[in-house]
Amino acid sequence: MPIDLRALMRPRVAGLCALCALLLAAAVQAQPAPPRGAPAIPGPAAKPAGATIDDYRLGPGDTLGVLVFQNPDLSLDVRVSESGLISYPLIGSLAVGGQTLIEAQVALAQALRSGGYVREPQVSLVLRQIRGNQVSVLGQVSRPGRFALEAFSTRVSDMLAAAGGITNAGDDWLVVTGTREGRPFRKEIDVPSLFGPQTSGDDIVLAPGDTLYVGKAPQFYIDGQAQKPGAHRLERGMTVRQALAAGGGPTPRGSQNRLRVHRKDAQGRLVEAVPQMNDLVRPDDVIHVGESLF
Repeated sequence: MPIDLRALMRPRVAGLCALCALLLAAAVQAQPAPPRGAPAIPGPAAKPAGATIDDYRLGPGDTLGVLVFQNPDLSLDVRVSESGLISYPLIGSLAVGGQTLIEAQVALAQALRSGGYVREPQVSLVLRQIRGNQVSVLGQVSRPGRFALEAFSTRVSDMLAAAGGITNAGDDWLVVTGTREGRPFRKEIDVPSLFGPQTSGDDIVLAPGDTLYVGKAPQFYIDGQAQKPGAHRLERGMTVRQALAAGGGPTPRGSQNRLRVHRKDAQGRLVEAVPQMNDLVRPDDVIHVGESLF
């Protein structure tokens, strides 16, 4: 009499499936529940608010990839000229400077259609390289010069990094100038606040044609019987005591009790004063360390 092996194995398979289901349920119950009020597991990160690639305006030097569906001979890379034009087969020159990618796509498709070259052109533009929109970084930075806006959301901190950062002689403040909505734009930015523990609203998104300028840090001078006479960087909130320490302190012949400060008053006249150790030092102050009487 033949034996039906499938009939014999069916109860065992069913038992294994039931056992797997029990183990899976136990594993799910063993996982710790998140604490009450805890945020849910985040999904894909949301795109930051602000400018997008669709908002980018084409400028001189940008390189575009033109793709025309079912027309490989018309698919090529073009470069935006200094006058904002691209040179394209059949239609010649086409103005795209200042347009978004979508606007340039529509203009190119209309030119192909109106010229009778393609009946229903399906045009797609890809931004290969951003070269036209540049920002100037000047003053006390490691690598001053002109830098391309390689991204549509480049901020002040990004451009400072591209310029190699501020030198030791650079100020803690920089000035951004340019145009916004056709009007002159100027903003002073506290550089240390860009990298502080709290988010700074001064890390603004830069626009084409902006200029970042970092001036020299304010200085004070120390002379007389000081260990290190000369010019020194004036730090924020620096007191006379700290300035004297920056100058190395008095020499063996000098005395911190015989200090004089020479500075200009509101009328621009040079005046002399006897400072206290906790007085604040002002830019361009000259601190004189006198000789000890004994």
